[in-house]
Amino acid sequence: MIIGGSGFLGAELVRQAVAAGHATLATYATRPGGLPGVTWRPLDLRNAAAVEAAPATAGPCVIVNATSAGADWAVTAEGPVRLAKAAARHGCRLVHVSSDAVFSGSRPGYDETCPPDPVTPYGAAKAAAETGVGLVCPGAVVARTSLIIGDRRSAHVAAVHQLAAGVREGVLFTDDIRCPVHVTDLAAALLELAAGRTAGMHHLAGTDALSRHQLGTLIAGRDGLDPARLPAGLRAESGLPGALDVRLDSRATQRALRTRLRGAREFLTERA
Repeated sequence: MIIGGSGFLGAELVRQAVAAGHATLATYATRPGGLPGVTWRPLDLRNAAAVEAAPATAGPCVIVNATSAGADWAVTAEGPVRLAKAAARHGCRLVHVSSDAVFSGSRPGYDETCPPDPVTPYGAAKAAAETGVGLVCPGAVVARTSLIIGDRRSAHVAAVHQLAAGVREGVLFTDDIRCPVHVTDLAAALLELAAGRTAGMHHLAGTDALSRHQLGTLIAGRDGLDPARLPAGLRAESGLPGALDVRLDSRATQRALRTRLRGAREFLTERA
């Protein structure tokens, strides 16, 4: 069962699960995805009764929560805890996807042992979900990731195309550093963790730490855009909240995985 199966990451999880021959049920908040061979069901994570009923009626072995609702506390913080309670009650293995937004950027790098210290409402919601999931479902996997890149369904790739075309205002920050991961690598790693027996915290990010502007330049090169059309700026001067430099250290998790988490400099060298 893939929660949030119609989203960018969720759709790739569904695609890979079906390709591997798994009977797959996916949920959606507003509209179902278009992939065949999947059972689609609506699910509102704010509805405690519906969340409890989902695994009870579907009987999944594994639940992967790939939902993304920004700073909406009821969905992002409370929803995963409701789901974890249901998973524990019905004996389902749970993989919960979290974010590097749980960190402030005050450290030079973050491995799986680092405690959350969020500085935004979204980060706080994600951190609360991590804590709640771990408490009510100790056997769950919590997987933190970074910017998710792929085709133009990725918000980051779409923004680069819009900026290069001059149809979007804004800049790409040169001081906002993350460790981007390709959606296919991330989905494969999550499904590998789902099939395993480990529990607890895992980091799933790429090996390259890049600024948003460096990332945009690589995307432009891959997609045949003019990188000179990508405006640059400093997040520190923008007034926007949030951490500047958050580098997830995924080496401990990577050593236990067959799936290789490539760096953006590698996966963005081929044209989409």
